[in-house]
Amino acid sequence: MVDEQLLRRGVNDASVLAAMRTVPRHRFVRPVDIDQAYGDYPLSIDYEQTISQPFIVGSMTQELQLDTDSRVLEIGTGCGYQTAVLAEIVQHVFSIERIPDLLRTANDCLKDLEYTNITLMLGNGALGWEQHAPFDGILVTAAAMEIPPALLQQLADPGRMVIPIGPENFNQDLVLIKKRYGKITQRILYGVRFVPLKTN
Repeated sequence: MVDEQLLRRGVNDASVLAAMRTVPRHRFVRPVDIDQAYGDYPLSIDYEQTISQPFIVGSMTQELQLDTDSRVLEIGTGCGYQTAVLAEIVQHVFSIERIPDLLRTANDCLKDLEYTNITLMLGNGALGWEQHAPFDGILVTAAAMEIPPALLQQLADPGRMVIPIGPENFNQDLVLIKKRYGKITQRILYGVRFVPLKTN
């Protein structure tokens, strides 16, 4: 997976590659999909959500330019795979999920894998997690129509955010946002398709 799907497409950050070699992706997919766990495509999980294809996970993580001192906010815990990849790299991951059953399943899996630097919360991801802000990186795994203001406010300076922007069921743009010296800049990375960011 790492050699054929990530390295060949420009994911070359050593810490990201090491994380994705370490995290057992098959532990986060449905039993019926275990034989496809490392394939070059997303997979469905429960509640009409998905686990992103490995390249997207690696690419989004790389764009945040994280290190062992970083504190990261993830919007959309889902099955917990992206959460685990982040946890392999950073000091602490704070992750928000709006679907209770998904959060419970992800929490059980992450505990079984003995991660101790992850804090999960059930809630509205668009509001962020002000109690633990600011965050060196924010990674959003669902598409919003616009950048939630709370996430911009909770992004550290300097800090980086990766978020899909666009309508449900249509082409979306993966956008890299940088905050530095109080200035916000945006750059489109490439086209993506994510489930929508729901706020209720």
